[in-house]
Amino acid sequence: KAGVLNLGAEGMMLCAAIAGFAAVIHTGNDWIGFAAGMGAGAILAAIFGGLVIWLGTNQYATGLALSLFGVGFSAFAGIGYVQEKLPERASHAIPYLSDIPLVGPAFFRQHPLVYITIALVLGLIWFLYKSRPGLVLRSVGESPDSAHALGYPVRRIRLMAVVAGGALCGLSGAYISVVYTPLWVEGMVAGKGWIALALTTFATWRPARVLLGAYLFGGVTMLQFHLQGMGVEVPSQLLTALPYIATIVVLALISRNPAWIRINMPASLGKPFHPGS
Repeated sequence: KAGVLNLGAEGMMLCAAIAGFAAVIHTGNDWIGFAAGMGAGAILAAIFGGLVIWLGTNQYATGLALSLFGVGFSAFAGIGYVQEKLPERASHAIPYLSDIPLVGPAFFRQHPLVYITIALVLGLIWFLYKSRPGLVLRSVGESPDSAHALGYPVRRIRLMAVVAGGALCGLSGAYISVVYTPLWVEGMVAGKGWIALALTTFATWRPARVLLGAYLFGGVTMLQFHLQGMGVEVPSQLLTALPYIATIVVLALISRNPAWIRINMPASLGKPFHPGS
């Protein structure tokens, strides 16, 4: 929304995954692990922001470099944690409600962070469309020259947005290694960072659509496990590929109407801004 495209989500999530996992191994506290993951994501995003916003490097090339760096660095840093096991996981089932057939396991046995993300999306909608700072952030993404002419620090606003996005990326990476698996394996994010980028396009940069799209892709991901459990005679490799096939299909359908994407995406997305130029 601020006009900066960060393609390094995959690398940031991997670094956050090992940071969060290591933090929980040494402290035994999941929330410290989440904080460590957010910190790792924010630091990498700040480096990316400094390069593209102040030094003017290409956003696409820098994002890809960040993603490749994250893959390699996380593999190196995680060598000593491959065989480590986290403390016993606590149950987060809500009494009585979690026992409801079908609905209970789906809605009332999730980690608290699952419900927090829904609240974060609602908060983000309010911030972007109902608050003055959100309006300023969107104006920086639409017309940075106009925002600069009105006296707003465009580059600082963009950096703060990039760092905030990196922290959220880090939170998702830490969730994968601390709750979703929970273990550390090299490359365990397995393309989810790229799916997140595709999801942003699919949702045309609208938070509510992002939430719905995330559950759509999540449902496709879980479908493969249910099909395998039901004994469906389909190659496991094909089932594993389902989320990525769904991503390609959705992007192909959306690309048939490029005008719709162009209308909704920030006008200055991916374009550098140089004050006084």
